Amino acid sequence: MPALGMAQETGRVLRWLKAEGDSVAKGEPLMEVETDKVTVEIEAPADGLLAGVRADEGSDVPVGQAVALILAPGESAPENGASAPVEAPVVASAPVAASEAPVTTPAPSGAGRRRLASPKARRLAAEQGVDLDTLGGSGPHGAVLAADVVAVAGGAPAATAPGEVLALSRIWEVMAERTTHSWTTAPHFFLVRDVDAGRLQSWRDVAKARLGTDVSVTDLLVRAAAAALRSHPRVNAAWADGGLRVNEEVNVGIAVAVDDGLVVPVVHGADRLGTAGIAARRADVVARAREGALRPEDVDRGTFTISNLGMFGIDAFNAVLSTPQAAILAVGRIAERVVAVEGAPVVRPTMTLTLSCDHRAVDGANAARFLGELADLIEEPAGLAD
Repeated sequence: MPALGMAQETGRVLRWLKAEGDSVAKGEPLMEVETDKVTVEIEAPADGLLAGVRADEGSDVPVGQAVALILAPGESAPENGASAPVEAPVVASAPVAASEAPVTTPAPSGAGRRRLASPKARRLAAEQGVDLDTLGGSGPHGAVLAADVVAVAGGAPAATAPGEVLALSRIWEVMAERTTHSWTTAPHFFLVRDVDAGRLQSWRDVAKARLGTDVSVTDLLVRAAAAALRSHPRVNAAWADGGLRVNEEVNVGIAVAVDDGLVVPVVHGADRLGTAGIAARRADVVARAREGALRPEDVDRGTFTISNLGMFGIDAFNAVLSTPQAAILAVGRIAERVVAVEGAPVVRPTMTLTLSCDHRAVDGANAARFLGELADLIEEPAGLAD
């Protein structure tokens, strides 16, 4: 079982892409593995014959423990069907998302070329009885995406029956553990600020027209938050091992809801990227998050998180900290509200920001200064326009 992240202890074998006794080629996708953050395809490390498979689909395996053997020509498996466990965690040399996986070489047995597809598309196809080889793929290099399967199957998988006990994904299980730990160990406090979003909407319109690409409100919030975090390093910090670590990089995570739980892909170096760079990165990682095709590096090293539920019509909410990060920003919808301007009631597009903070890392005054600068940048973003 390869190590796909710094803190990973186990990996769940979702699916074997080859069966016991099959010939495999080095670099050929061998199995799908799910960690607490990503689902990836693991490539065969060598040519040979797959034998001694000892990890069933759905089983959790400690990092470094052997899951199968690849036998060289003429080599036989040990009589007891097992090999000695690996002494140190094996680092995956090239785990690839299914949407980026190379077309595999036909096996000596004469098997056909394996269809490119994301892990989520494969699971949906199996559930719906759809043959991937009959589908046209809309993903990179013609890879089949979940949307392609749903379009052919005529809808999403069947809804859960009342009273049914769900089998949880590893992502959901770890999310439940971590949010419980965060809520019960980190002393949360919350700051709320209503902001005028009129200039933010104008900025988005101008950016979309000038860049010729989709720019979301979240993209602009990442841009503004990154600038404010650079000015307020105490908020761009982490409480770990009983002390405060101020992060050198400004890496903004974006909370994304997926079928299996919640993932937080990261825009690395967000304070150094322009609007176009942030928008491109967000579009890429969010699309792959929804396809279950994130890479380990996509979710590593986040220093601050934004959770935007405005698209669901939510006005305001309190987010649970993504420890060890010192803060997370919860964003509500932009809605027209009556506000006072120079003593007169006017209707303005407004948005509510709620900053959740770890009181061990940042106090109310520092957090208020950060939220104040962020609000100023949203209400007057001229200095950030590019």
